Amino acid sequence: MAYAELEARFGRISDLMHVAGIMEWDEAVIMPPAGGKARAQAMGTLSGLIHELRSAPDLEALLEAATADEAPELDPWQRANLAEMVRSFKRATALPRELVEALSRASIEAEQAWRTLRPENDWQRFAPLLEELVQLSRQKAAALGEALGLTPYDALMDAYEPGARAAAIDPIFEELATVLPALTDAVLERQSRQPAIVPRGPFPVAAQKRLAERLMGGVGLDATRARLDVSHHPFCGGVPSDVRITTRYDESDFVSALMGVLHESGHAKYEQGLPERWHRQPVGGARGMAVHESQSLLLEMQVCRGPEFLAHAAPIICEELADAARAQPEAFTLDNLRRLYARVERSYIRVDADELTYPCHVILRYGIERQLIAGTMAVRDIPEAWDAEMQRLLGLSTAGDYRNGCMQDVHWAGAAFGYFPTYTLGALTAAQLYRAALRAEPSIPASIERGDLSGLDGFLREQVWSRASSLTTDGLLREATGQPLGAGAFLEHVRERYLA
Repeated sequence: MAYAELEARFGRISDLMHVAGIMEWDEAVIMPPAGGKARAQAMGTLSGLIHELRSAPDLEALLEAATADEAPELDPWQRANLAEMVRSFKRATALPRELVEALSRASIEAEQAWRTLRPENDWQRFAPLLEELVQLSRQKAAALGEALGLTPYDALMDAYEPGARAAAIDPIFEELATVLPALTDAVLERQSRQPAIVPRGPFPVAAQKRLAERLMGGVGLDATRARLDVSHHPFCGGVPSDVRITTRYDESDFVSALMGVLHESGHAKYEQGLPERWHRQPVGGARGMAVHESQSLLLEMQVCRGPEFLAHAAPIICEELADAARAQPEAFTLDNLRRLYARVERSYIRVDADELTYPCHVILRYGIERQLIAGTMAVRDIPEAWDAEMQRLLGLSTAGDYRNGCMQDVHWAGAAFGYFPTYTLGALTAAQLYRAALRAEPSIPASIERGDLSGLDGFLREQVWSRASSLTTDGLLREATGQPLGAGAFLEHVRERYLA
């Protein structure tokens, strides 16, 4: 039976991707610096092998046989799995193995260099590495676009968010870019009348980690299938039974690391909630990065920065950071923690941005990388374009400050062009999903105040986690919320939280 053979083949591909994921985690977390060159070579070989299996010549005949002869005998999940296999095959066969391996090696080398060059603010040495990645990514985008009938940039986005198209995203992002700067002005003016007291450190890393692990467990993450480590850039990786999340600590600021952990815990809960029967199959994976980001942003922004969760978390924070809380009790009151976690400010760093200004960071990157892939912007022009957009959207200048400007993210060093839009698409999705959950179960906020997320998790498990990739993103969102994706729920949410 062709379909059974396909499941076996894609199960082996999944196993190799599991290995690749753990190698990537190891490279980011514990690999010694001198291991970089050999790791880049090994990862390039592994990427090529996975690509070879995904594009094997006899796969086409198996896919055709399963589609033409066996489809009526398959159940809905098997048919959805077959559709994902076809999608994977089309994307894989559009790219030569040599290009896949070259991109893998170049991205790993550039990412390793970025870790050293970013702290040194050394754009001149990083730019040639980025130039190579842009050239390779343009080749990839052109080949995919031609094979899939998409524009080059849409073809790259489609890898991270199936079905995402610039034509649909542009009007949403234009609305946000029009509304958010003025809305930010209004919120800042309001908050200036009742500023938050910033807690004074030091906050020892050991204490921050204990706090993070307690709240990770409190929000429902299964610690027997997850671990927390430190990396240059927070991320979530691994597989559902072995999720790896990371954060970075600052002994002068516990808010950033804690919310980073809770953000990544949202990703991890989604992975842990995917249906076990389909773990090694394409249909069993996350629908796309917009849905994945919606789960992390729903937990971090909608829930954990909200007043109900902070009422539950405040005593835990005071207990784990007892020395600081005793020294500055006024900074650790519930009212002040609520102001602190809902604080809005224009800032340079995307990963530390509040939910109101965060989309502006994404819109900036989205515009630049579209031009890079289209060939209408050169790498040498990025700093100037970045500075102009930062001034337009956030009123800040990054002239000469590459570390806090165009070198701050790891994504371009990792050749992840097309990824950035999913962050804001995820924020919009999170707002819609949370409002739908509250309509379905109005007692959720009261339960969250008691530290009980089971009601919300039940909604997400039914509507999102258990469905994996059995539906399109649009189909999943319409079934869960009754609406297509838009900016309305997000804008209502931020107005209610920050101006009501």
